[in-house]
Amino acid sequence: MTFLRELLAVILGIFISVFIMFLVFAAIGAAFSQDDEITVKSNSILTLKLDKTIKDYAPKSNDPFEMIFDLGDDKMGLNNIINAIENAKSDDNIEGISIEALQIDAGFAQLQSLRNKLLEFKETGKFITAFADFYDQKNYYLSSSADSVFVNPVGAVDFKGLGGEIIYYKDFQDKYGVKMEVIRHGKYKSAVEPFLTNKMSSENREQTQSFLNSIWNEIIEDIGYSRNKTNDELNYIADELLTRNSDLAIENDMISGEIYKDEYRDILKGLVDINKDDKLKLISLKDYIDSGKGKIKSTAKDRVAVIYAQGEIKYGEGSEKYIGQEMIIKALRKARENKDVKAIVLRVNSPGGSGLASDIIWRELELTKKEKPLVVSMGNLAASGGYYIACNADKIYAEPTTITGSIGVFGAVPNISKLSDNIGINAEQVGTNKQSTGYSVFEPITPEFYNVTKESIEDFYKTFVNKVAEGRKMTFAQVDSIAQGRVWTGKQALENGLVDELGSLEDAINAAAGLANLDNYRVRNYPNYKKDFKDIKSQVPFLGVNKDKLLEEELGVENYKIYKQIKNFSQLKGIQARIPFYIEIK
Repeated sequence: MTFLRELLAVILGIFISVFIMFLVFAAIGAAFSQDDEITVKSNSILTLKLDKTIKDYAPKSNDPFEMIFDLGDDKMGLNNIINAIENAKSDDNIEGISIEALQIDAGFAQLQSLRNKLLEFKETGKFITAFADFYDQKNYYLSSSADSVFVNPVGAVDFKGLGGEIIYYKDFQDKYGVKMEVIRHGKYKSAVEPFLTNKMSSENREQTQSFLNSIWNEIIEDIGYSRNKTNDELNYIADELLTRNSDLAIENDMISGEIYKDEYRDILKGLVDINKDDKLKLISLKDYIDSGKGKIKSTAKDRVAVIYAQGEIKYGEGSEKYIGQEMIIKALRKARENKDVKAIVLRVNSPGGSGLASDIIWRELELTKKEKPLVVSMGNLAASGGYYIACNADKIYAEPTTITGSIGVFGAVPNISKLSDNIGINAEQVGTNKQSTGYSVFEPITPEFYNVTKESIEDFYKTFVNKVAEGRKMTFAQVDSIAQGRVWTGKQALENGLVDELGSLEDAINAAAGLANLDNYRVRNYPNYKKDFKDIKSQVPFLGVNKDKLLEEELGVENYKIYKQIKNFSQLKGIQARIPFYIEIK
């Protein structure tokens, strides 16, 4: 046994030594190797492939593990993309933009903001063209901003209107004896509806149809402006699927022409006035950003802080993937205590989540706005808990296609009492007091537990509505009439008083600067994301395995989404202020 222990210790020591040496040599190589400096050549065309997930904020990591193993997430920051196009407007080396995207992983509010910036670019007199082998609706919406839109001869445009699908689990629960016990307030609070029924309620259908119509109307108005078509014409084209092949898309003037990629390259050469045999000077969006064009350079001392709150709200520290109260509080305090920061913008892109964490963030925002102007900018989502943390700002901006509102709360706990009976499991409780053993997943929910939880839900709903009423200068009754968990788009929220202005993050930053009486300023982004070793370990070879990626490969994309929905819901803790986010808009 001693020999075996010593042998294993030697093997382990060798493995650790080799791994450490590998890291040291890789770090030395990374430190001493210098990449070629990216330069933007004259007569260049900026290409937008947009093949990475677009997040509102995706700062470049300074983590040595990520740099050594090239482990950075496939993501781009919308703020960097917007800044790059803004810089390209006045860059004498950039002649135009070529959109060459396929499927874009971004929300409609993000796309609308990006599309508006492209329209600004066109106003400089520079060209924008677009090409794709096929277009899905998001890509076509963005690409329709171009002067000319081309498609592969055997390609098509998916233009059919917006739709969504919600999966219901009621019969599954009844069959297998595993269920979620739900207590909620808000007749529109349909985040929990799939666990209560096997079909969509009339209230949920009403609100879903309403916000889909609102978003779709924004999309076709934007496309109609660029393609010179009315809403009625575009709805007819969508109803009859009159872009299902390239010939029909051209016939209905949704596409400028059908060509192959090499022919498209020849068109680009003509636009920059070079011969067909000459080489095009194309620079990717990533390289353009890495060349320094992802920032707006300024020597101004005064700053506007932009604090990004993106992801679900969970009680805890927080990270790049979810909002935790600790990270947001730390960012707010840094911005508040920085004498150069004169105003603060909170950029919210969240479906909500923990009611407790939302309230803690709300309190810190209250303290912050007493010292400095506070403006909120809403991204794709700023709903339920996401609206909770936004409602007390001095001014609120939303994109017309933002999904917001959903002022309502619920609580949910898993219950397997029926399953345990079926398979012969019995749990017995012993305690000193009537409620000392608490809730058990092995026992049916008791009236006492339900009533106490319902009371907490009702109390939190009243707190939520009161804070919205205070922040928006409305009465409780006025807020309650548009609350009840009802989801609104940004455009609808402007009409019912939940937001002040329609506009982009850039508009919100300008408004914050105006409140602080700033003429010359620069932007400072928060928070700083740092990864723990346990987070790095799951990405680094030899140290761990990315379970999510393995599951997605084994289950397939659609089945993995269902798995994640059930898993995420089963992990909810405490009162939840969350939208009916289990709908995928297609």
